[in-house]
This record gives sequence, C-alpha cells and structure tokens, in this order.
Amino acid sequence: MADRYITAEGLARIRAEYEDLFGVERPKVVETVSWAASLGDRSENADYIYGKRRLREIDRRLGHLARIMKLAKVVDPSAQPTRDEVRFGATVELADDGGNGRAVTIVGDDEADASAGRIGWSAPLARALIGARIGDERIVRLPAGEKSYEVINISYPV
Repeated sequence: MADRYITAEGLARIRAEYEDLFGVERPKVVETVSWAASLGDRSENADYIYGKRRLREIDRRLGHLARIMKLAKVVDPSAQPTRDEVRFGATVELADDGGNGRAVTIVGDDEADASAGRIGWSAPLARALIGARIGDERIVRLPAGEKSYEVINISYPV
C-alpha cells in the first residue's frame, strides 16, 4: 500500500470530521431510526428507510476516515531541511505561459482541495514540481494536453 503522507493540520481536520460524525451526527440518525422503527410498519416508513441508508453512509465514511488515520504518516513541512526546492508541504507560486499566476500547496492526497489551492503530492502537477527550484520551468502532462509552469517562489510554514 502506498504511503499516506499528511500534514498535522490535515490529520486534525480528518480527526475532527470523524469525531463529528461519530459523536454528533450518527447518534442523531440512530435516534431518528429508533423512533421510526417504533412506529410499526417499516416497509413504507421514509424516516426509517432513509435513516438506515444515512447510517450506512456514515459508517462507510467512518471506516474510511479510520483507515486514513491508522495509515497516516504525519510530515511537518516546517522541518524540511532544503527550503530552496519544492518538497512536501511547500507553497509554490507558479506562472504559466500566459503569465497567469497561481499558488499551490503540496499536501497529502487525503487532504487535497484544489479549490483551496491544496494539491495532493501524487497529482501530476505536484509530481512535476517536486525537486524544482525558483526559476525552473516544468511541463505538466494533463488530460487537456501539456502545460508549462515556471516556479516563481517557494515557501514553507515556519
């Protein structure tokens, strides 16, 4: 199985989601299902049917989050020995061929959120950037074709 690198903040977010699902949401759904079951006929009881379905979804998500937490290898980006090249946890400012700027932070795959600028370390862009230094140009092969990026700045949390 592949390594599941993650930042401490990413692991904290996953743990918080797990605790919320297990301690808050699941008990509410169990209560609703118990109430609906006490009404009698379950075959046409929407609260019971949808409650059971939601319980399965919650349990599936709890299992997934538990596996992530068990296999997670926390990496502290502020402890990176080489700060002049892109490694796990780096925030990289990029410019494409058209001069459009963008900043991405390389994080664990389980905490990736492209809309927030966090990309998983195994994503094509992250793989192309690993090892790059300021001024380097990297070509990324994407489904839409190749795209070239220049590394403008590299920073790590303090």
